[in-house]
Amino acid sequence: MKQELSTRIMGILNVTPDSFSDGGHYSSLKEALSQAERLIAEGSDILDIGGESTRPFAVPVSTDEELQRVIPVIAGIRDKHSIPISIDTTKAAVAREALKAGADIINDISALQKDPEMISVVQQTDVPVIIMHMQGKPADMQINPEYQDVTIDILDFFKERIGWIREKGVDVSRVIIDPGIGFGKTLQHNLSILKNIAKFSSLELPVLLGHSRKRFLGDITGVEHEAERDLASAVVSALCCTKGISIVRVHNVAATRQALLIAEELGSAP
Repeated sequence: MKQELSTRIMGILNVTPDSFSDGGHYSSLKEALSQAERLIAEGSDILDIGGESTRPFAVPVSTDEELQRVIPVIAGIRDKHSIPISIDTTKAAVAREALKAGADIINDISALQKDPEMISVVQQTDVPVIIMHMQGKPADMQINPEYQDVTIDILDFFKERIGWIREKGVDVSRVIIDPGIGFGKTLQHNLSILKNIAKFSSLELPVLLGHSRKRFLGDITGVEHEAERDLASAVVSALCCTKGISIVRVHNVAATRQALLIAEELGSAP
């Protein structure tokens, strides 16, 4: 039995041809299910399944295409495992079908803003909902993003969204917040968010950190290839896990788990 951690690990499974790090690696059902088995064996607490790339300048895909990518994978995982599954989508139709297929969590990078029907899916279910901050949209988010104070601005954004969700009759205790590392942020914005990550706990909701393999890590370390940024990603996970983070969303679960085990043992040492 694996040792329990206070920070949960969400393993990333992108079934896309163009995601920034692992696009095209798990496009077939067989490859995707094999990777799911690997992530579970390495210690994932949650699997996050995405069928549309949200990398900078990504091209949107149709609802039908996204459904064809994610539904068989979700159903295949659920057929064998009880692990919580998150559907990473901004489309209400995809979220609805994913929940029917066995998903347990909605992960919407638009914070329920892109598809007006998404709030209806949320209202009709009782599953957790992840809302993320993003300045702009994937097609333009990295073109000169600006903030007065990035941490305060993001906190204000979440306060507005949480208030709106509450007005829609949804129990806001279901909400998980994601500051959106790399989504409309410069290197300095990302570093400021990480330095002040504990401040997001003031909202009294679980905080998810999605930093894995992102460009800012390459900017700092000089490591250009995304798949070689797992060490840097694990270091960030370890540094942040004692600052109120509830979930880390990562590609390399094994490395992250080792880093969290060490960080939590050091944090609890006398």
